[in-house]
Parts: sequence; C-alpha cells; structure tokens
Amino acid sequence: MTDPAPWWTPARHEGRRPALLARSRAARAVRGWLADEGFVEVDPPALQVSPGNEAHLHAFATRAIGNDGQARPMYLHTSPEFAMKKLLAAGETRIASFGHVFRNRERGPLHAPEFTMLEWYRAGADYSVLMQDCSVLLQRVAQAAGSPVLRWREAVCDPAAPPERLGVTEAFAAYAGIDILATMDADGTPDAAALRAQMAARGLRAAPDDTWSDMLSRVLVDRVEPHLGHGRPVILDRYPAAEAALARRLPGDPRLAERFELYACGVELANGFGELTDPAEQRRRFEAEMAEKARVYGETYPLDEAFLQALALMPPASGIALGFDRLVMLATAAPSIDAVQWAPVA
Repeated sequence: MTDPAPWWTPARHEGRRPALLARSRAARAVRGWLADEGFVEVDPPALQVSPGNEAHLHAFATRAIGNDGQARPMYLHTSPEFAMKKLLAAGETRIASFGHVFRNRERGPLHAPEFTMLEWYRAGADYSVLMQDCSVLLQRVAQAAGSPVLRWREAVCDPAAPPERLGVTEAFAAYAGIDILATMDADGTPDAAALRAQMAARGLRAAPDDTWSDMLSRVLVDRVEPHLGHGRPVILDRYPAAEAALARRLPGDPRLAERFELYACGVELANGFGELTDPAEQRRRFEAEMAEKARVYGETYPLDEAFLQALALMPPASGIALGFDRLVMLATAAPSIDAVQWAPVA
C-alpha cells in the first residue's frame, strides 16, 4: 500500500478541509466562552528555562545564544503552566492561554509533537468549578463543529449529558478489581509490592523493575480508561497524591489529591488541579520527579527557581489544561489528531 498524498496536495486538502473549518469554528467558540467568563487571554513564551519537571514528560531542547556569543540551554514548553502561575503571583486572577505546546517522544493517533493546548486558571476557586467549565466547553465545541455527539472509532459520547464524577479508587475497584488505597501508606507513600501482589492475583502482568507508578499507569490505560466517557463524559477525580506532583492534597485524606481528568469516548481530554502553592513541598516533589527521570531516562531538566519563588506569592487557585486538537478530533469524528491540524508536523 502506498502512502497517502501529502496533506498540502489539493486533492488531500479538499478532503481534510471540512474538519479544519470545524476546528476554526470551535476555536472561535472557545474564545467566546473565555470572553463570557471574563478571562484575560495571555500569551506566555514557548521558550523556558525548564519545560516542566514530571518524570515522563519529554521536551524539545534548544540553545539561546546571547549577545556575547555564549549559549545556554533552553526548552520549548510542554505547558504554559510555570509562566501562567507567575502571572497569578503577579496579581492576575482569571487567565487563559490558547496556543501551541511541544512534547517529545509522542506521536500517534492521539499524540502529536506540537499541538494546541487551552489552559486556564481561576484564583480563589475550588477545582470543582473547572469541572463545570469542562462540561460547558464540550457542548460549545460540539455545537460549533456541527455535531450532536463526540465520536472516537466505535465509541460515542453525548457532550450535553451531565458528566459522571468518578473517584480513581472507585474506578480501579470497578474495572480492575484493585484496591488502590491498600497499596499506599497512611501518608500516601506508595507500596509497589502491595500493588504488584494485587495485579498478580488478577492475572495482570508487571515487569520486575516496574515502579508503583508504572504499574498504576498500566492498569489505568489497559483496564480503566477504555470504560470512561461512553454515553456521557466522565470526570476521573481524586488521584493518588503520588500521581499529582502539582496538586494540593485532599483535605482529610493525604493519600489523595485534588486532581481530575476529563474523559470522552475513552480519550483523556483535560487534566485539572487544585494548585499546590507551597514552594518547599513543590521543590521536594520536583526533585523526586527528576530523580526518577534520571533513573529511567538518564537525563533531567533544571528547576525553574523563579517559579518556585513565585509560588510563595501565588493565591489559592485551580487550573486545567485541555487538549484542543483531541476535542476537535472527537467533535468531527476524525481518525487521528493530524486530521484536525491545519499543517501537521511532518
């Protein structure tokens, strides 16, 4: 079988164009919602001293050459999060960014190395408010695309249906038969041996060197995610604290955190937090993440010291990042993320 014609050939573009026009209408709908909600749309720089400090997040590295000819490492951001939280520290209270981000080692039907992210923050708001935002955005984007449903392959989701709010612990029990809380100490420290034993009892395989996080991710992807967002959207809520490096711990239960993900048609669309604002705790978490990154990949990213300083001034806030291309893909029933990007990366 020969490869299809390049996206820039007239015949191929003609077939792609309806979904691309739907994308443009969806972008206008998003910006209309931001205006209705009183958000200030900000424009963070893509070049950062640190692209993020999560172990399994991979950035594109470059060099900035100064007027003196000296070079220093820089990175294309994987999210505008650090810059936006600095703006919250500066005094902004309701901000949004709608632009491109970059992630290395990611390519497939649901992943592109460069994609459009909608990220927004509400100072002084509980993270449950972001869940309401997600519900409204699903409806507005679907309407703009001219679709009554979201669709991914054989899965269908009604964007107008009230989302189901489902705890991670309940989802793992229901779909994998695993008691996640039993694999954590009282303070939230994970116990890899306990999770490995539960997986073995249910016939789930784990590599000998898998960490607790590795095993949790595998069960989530293989056993839980395929069930989420069929018929109506799902808010997968209250993640284990060990899987929420930038989120506050849940009041009353330090094992869990104020983190949720939005799903439709088995596809993860957004990741939201009640934001951590303790710079000392954030530094500890980043250092632990970078230690794991060094162990697995043999590399680390620097910490953004200015970001850690800014956290001391940042008000309580909630924030979320939504993959715009993925949402448009579902709203147009497109076969891949490339199909709804005007000029996909070669």
